[in-house]
Amino acid sequence: MADQTRPIPIAFCITGLQPGGAERALVQIVTRLNRERWAPMVYSLTGNGPLVDRLDAAGIPTELLQVRSTWDVRIIWKLAQRLKVQKPLLLQTFLFHANLAGRLAGKLAGIPHIVSGIRVSEKRKNGHLLLDRLTNRLVELNVCVSQSVADFSIQQGKLPVSKVTVIPNGVDFEMFDTAEPLDLSPWGIPADAKVVLFAGRLDPQKAPADLLTAFELFARQAAGYHLLFVGEGPLKAELQQKASTLSCADRIHFSGWQPHVPQLMKAATCLVLPSLWEGMPNVVLEAMASGLPVISTRVDGVSELIRDGEQGTLVATGEPDEIYQALCDLSTQPARFIEMSEVAQALVENEFTWDSIADRYDKIYAKMLSLED
Repeated sequence: MADQTRPIPIAFCITGLQPGGAERALVQIVTRLNRERWAPMVYSLTGNGPLVDRLDAAGIPTELLQVRSTWDVRIIWKLAQRLKVQKPLLLQTFLFHANLAGRLAGKLAGIPHIVSGIRVSEKRKNGHLLLDRLTNRLVELNVCVSQSVADFSIQQGKLPVSKVTVIPNGVDFEMFDTAEPLDLSPWGIPADAKVVLFAGRLDPQKAPADLLTAFELFARQAAGYHLLFVGEGPLKAELQQKASTLSCADRIHFSGWQPHVPQLMKAATCLVLPSLWEGMPNVVLEAMASGLPVISTRVDGVSELIRDGEQGTLVATGEPDEIYQALCDLSTQPARFIEMSEVAQALVENEFTWDSIADRYDKIYAKMLSLED
């Protein structure tokens, strides 16, 4: 049993601290832990990012390990040395590279309890599932972000059922519910425009080109609508080039990464998530908390948040025509989409706040360290 007379040192390791979904989730969880019980420390493999300031403001120490590549095996030794100094009783890791490096470094450092966070059903054929399975003997528990991800990890990843549990993502409900709409005119969007919003990484996984194809069709009959891509990624230049050739090019906008996501959502008409696979996307939870109608592909995690036609609209992956039809329905039946968004907002407020999610992590850690029965 751990000593309860002082806060117990625990460590968190993540690939980086750029403001992606997993990174923001880590910050929300760590900053809400009971500081009388826990003394958390965060390790970032790839260095700095905007979320470091959030951790600093909460008084949580952060080590930036500054590796040039997430495949640099020297990071395992470097992290192990840091862990030997801190001497945490538990290490929680997030994202594939941090999961892998953290397990090996934790073993070298003699960390008694290692917990991995599995955030997505990894469907790329890149060897990740094999490496995850080969190193999972070092892990006491895998926390999956949705039941779909848990099922995938057991069936495709071959992880033992006894080492898999589910804790979903959460959302800072008040921040998204009470946000004021952002002025979109800096990106050339008129004040009276209706805005289709994409917010996320411009990456093949997210399939932003499917949304671009759907919007081209939709724009021909919906003159008042604009499309705004918020985010960076490897597909940005290709998307911009393609958009510039379309007849609706003046209604397609790229803002890059933006920190004011709640305000963007309040200014938008709907969110579209065209992803090919996910875990439990934060952006959908955030849109639901904002009261913003959601059109999403029927991917892992989303179907656990949205029942088609009740909290939002679900479409097939890789089918721009279905996104197009959903946008047409939005333009002709706005009241129905607003009604669905109100149902979705109530669901998030009742079941997916970050306080309740952080409490579930707290209970898992306490049980592992025999602080609770």
